Amino acid sequence: MKNIFYTFTTTHDGNLAFHVPDLKENVEENRRKLALKHNFNLDNLFYMNQTHGNNVQIVNKDSARLIEDCDGIITDEKGLTLMVMVADCIPMIFMDKSKGVIAAVHAGRNSTFQKIAGITAKKMINEFNCKPNDIEVILGPSIQKCCYEVNEELANIVKNSFGEEFVNKRFIDLQGINKMLLNEQGISSIRISNTCTKCSNKDYFSFRKDKNCGRFVGLVSIL
Repeated sequence: MKNIFYTFTTTHDGNLAFHVPDLKENVEENRRKLALKHNFNLDNLFYMNQTHGNNVQIVNKDSARLIEDCDGIITDEKGLTLMVMVADCIPMIFMDKSKGVIAAVHAGRNSTFQKIAGITAKKMINEFNCKPNDIEVILGPSIQKCCYEVNEELANIVKNSFGEEFVNKRFIDLQGINKMLLNEQGISSIRISNTCTKCSNKDYFSFRKDKNCGRFVGLVSIL
């Protein structure tokens, strides 16, 4: 069994994304502090230019540290830290402790509609011979069905594509949809945070509360 570390940061760790209104030096300093706090090598931090799609890439020590046009990254190499940046979207961490395979996934509305959770699971199963029973998935703090209101058109897409149980008036349940997509791949070890980034008043950035907010992250690495 491999030792795997994962965590979700809070607003106390500061903004960790370059693509929001913040100084580059601030982000670099926040990432440096984060690496010290969790004892990982900042030179081996892999993150994505997240585009709300379903592109999932396998990375190794020779890959670019910033993966373009990507919303999921997978590795089986020790010592690489994978990072997903969010502020309401779901940060998903995949772990197979038996095979030693990890993934970090950005599951916002569009990526969820494009079934990124299932695509990630399939890649772990097909490319690394992971068994569905060995894959654990953690869905971190994110906007929940209590607060995720969308327009009528999007609510109808959810009803027609995934089922009426994931819609209440115009509020949609992204966590429930992702759980179903994982179940379809045979994955049952799923933990879902019940912290809503919008209404819980916990220390997480929320785009719905503040369009100029920073990003917190999910991190995962094989020790």
